[in-house]
Parts: sequence; C-alpha cells; structure tokens
Amino acid sequence: MQGFYETLFGRRDVRSEFIAKPIPEEVLARMIIAAHHAPSVGLSQPWNFILVQSDAFKAAVHEAFCDANEEAANLFAGERQQQYRQLKLQGILDAPVNLCITCDRQRGGDVVLGRTHQPQMDIYSTVCAVQNLWLAARAEGVGVGWVSIITPEKLRAILGLPEHVVPIAYLCLGYVEHFRERPELEDKGWAQRQPVEELVFTEQWGEQAAEHPVYDALHSQRDWPRQFPQANDIGPKKS
Repeated sequence: MQGFYETLFGRRDVRSEFIAKPIPEEVLARMIIAAHHAPSVGLSQPWNFILVQSDAFKAAVHEAFCDANEEAANLFAGERQQQYRQLKLQGILDAPVNLCITCDRQRGGDVVLGRTHQPQMDIYSTVCAVQNLWLAARAEGVGVGWVSIITPEKLRAILGLPEHVVPIAYLCLGYVEHFRERPELEDKGWAQRQPVEELVFTEQWGEQAAEHPVYDALHSQRDWPRQFPQANDIGPKKS
C-alpha cells in the first residue's frame, strides 16, 4: 500500500527535465503491459499504442504542436498570455520515446456490453490505460508528459490513423534530471490544487451535508500526501 501511494503522489507531468538516456526495451514493455491491464468497458480493450521515435515523425508532431500552441496563446490576454508563453508545455523533441495511445471506436463490434447507453465509455476506458502507464512509468523512474495542445486532425494525419480511431493521449517518455516536488503549473503560479472537501457533494449536485463525517475526515487528512517520500526518492535508484 505504501509503495502505491508513493507512486501516486509522486507522479508528475514532465516537460522540461528529460535527459537523453534511452529507456530499456524491457522497461518500456512493462509500462505498455501495465497500460494493457487497465479496466475497459465490456473487456473491449479499445486501445492501441503507437511508438514514435524517428526524428522525422517527432518533428512533424512538434510542428503541429507549435501551430496549436500559438493559437492557444492568443486565446489568453494580457499578463495571462505572457505567463502562458513562458511555459514549456511539451518535450516532444527532448524525450527519447513518444507514444500515442489511441481508441478504436469499432473494437468489439456494433454492440458492446456497457456501451449500449453510454457509448463514450470506450474513450474513458482508454484514459484508464493512460493512467496505468503513467503510474507504471513513475514506479520505474521514467517521466511522462501528456501533450494535448495538438489538433487531433493533424495528429491523425501524421500517424495515419483510420477515421474510426481516435488519438487519446500523445505522451513524451524518458528519464529525467529530477521530478518536481509539486506540479510544475503549481510551482509557476498558473494554478493551485483545490481543497478536496469543496469538491465532494452528498446525494445531489451542489449539496454538502455539513454533518457528514467524510468532510471532517477529508479536512483532517488534507496534509496526508506529505507523509510520503519526496518525489525524487521514488522509483528505482540511479546507478
């Protein structure tokens, strides 16, 4: 139990700290196997994993990111835009391995158990695979960065995805100089983690029964994550 929470609370979205050290194939395989063991609706396993390691494909994805990132920057105004432009939001060219996790929306056929009334469950299942891989990577001492500032149509064209296959997560994978103690966006003042007790409702949306004991428990354990080892003490030790 201790090791799981250490990994969970030590997970970070990595953008700036990648180093050139290659990921051993057996480590990469373990991470993909962990992702493949995620829960999926109707056991449909709608995911595929596309390894992107060539300079040419990385450069094409990076160009697509730059186009989208400029569009995104212009959606912010004033100081917020300046702050946005100072953030490094990808490690596409720095990370030794890029990995796109996709969702095949035809996997399992026309009728899939669990998707009959919520057809989007295959998308959510694939996101579970992303989280599995992310936690496995952290346990292995490998950093992961999720690049979402890319137009899906451009990513689909670069990777040759069929129309029924959706790109869910474009990930940058690699060993890092260090893992940050806090999320980078928190360190740089972009956002702060909200108090969890403000996000828990009882019975209906927006309702908070003050007498419910869960609120006292949440408040009293607000600092509980801090009891676990610092981020750089998690995972395999460097040789």
